Amino acid sequence: MTGSEWFGSAPGGLNRYFTDLYAALAAHPDARVSAAAFGAAPEGATSWGPTGGSTLRRARTAYLDRDRSEPAILDRHFALYGPRPRGEQALVVHFHGPWAAESQAAGAGPLAVRAKFAVERMRAAGARRFVVLSEHFRDLLVERYGVRPEAVRVVPPGVDLERFRPRAPERAAEGPVVLCVRRLEHRMGIDVLLRGWPSVVAARPDAELVIVGTGTAEAHLRELARTCADTVTFAGHTTDEHLTELYARAHCTVVPSLTLEGFGLIALESLASGRAPIVTDCGGLPDSVRALDPSLIVPSGDAEALAARLITALDGDLPDAERCRMHAETFSWSAAADRHIALYRELIG
Repeated sequence: MTGSEWFGSAPGGLNRYFTDLYAALAAHPDARVSAAAFGAAPEGATSWGPTGGSTLRRARTAYLDRDRSEPAILDRHFALYGPRPRGEQALVVHFHGPWAAESQAAGAGPLAVRAKFAVERMRAAGARRFVVLSEHFRDLLVERYGVRPEAVRVVPPGVDLERFRPRAPERAAEGPVVLCVRRLEHRMGIDVLLRGWPSVVAARPDAELVIVGTGTAEAHLRELARTCADTVTFAGHTTDEHLTELYARAHCTVVPSLTLEGFGLIALESLASGRAPIVTDCGGLPDSVRALDPSLIVPSGDAEALAARLITALDGDLPDAERCRMHAETFSWSAAADRHIALYRELIG
């Protein structure tokens, strides 16, 4: 397995997925797994070096890496990093999202977007299987990248059911807390949430919104929050330990993404913690809650609809902690690992 960064050094959905999938595969009795990414590696894995620094240097370092055990499968999780397949190795590409389109949504220029799209396609050339987290990204991969439908497998992610579990808060909140854990980027829809928040506060003056994360849009989002500044807290980066406490204090969570959402691991973490997430109908996000309660899904980009659903949630219209946890338990890493092993067996017979 080759990734971008280990989650312990660089939090984020892709890195969380890569790190947790590695742990699940390493524990599987039918697999021998090696894995490399940048940052501090977990036990049994390797690091290409520290995060940060020159992208060109990092890409070269990862490209020149060679696993001396010559594994039968090379499973790549980020287009830019990792060696090319050698000998009879079968290449599997995990498509976590359109890197070029994500850069465009973040404001990158057309030349950079075209270059990243070219890198994505070049590095995926020769892949025998592609793994996506949702039907939405399967369709995107087929339609935008020209991948054969029969080469794509949809494998839902897992959630760490030990790390995230219902618990009593260490201290009670004064009023109901809505928790939003997102990178502070424009495509995450936090601006839509903040535009609708005054309506929530008008209905529930004691409500508090806690936003966890950092990113390039932070200054803009803080400006939007000024009208309700006393009810909005920007918590910045946080540890898993503190995050579990925030889940315990929360009445519900919200994932207001606007575009390019492959699944939304954060929604599973919320469910495993016993807290229902209000999500948008963006990409694969609805897959996390549809079987639990379809009313948790609201139209993407609609501030009024999001505010209205948050108000009803604060009034008690939510699945309880037990139902949320039971639903999260249908997304286990052991099941995801089993499906990956089955996919690898297809390739090596």
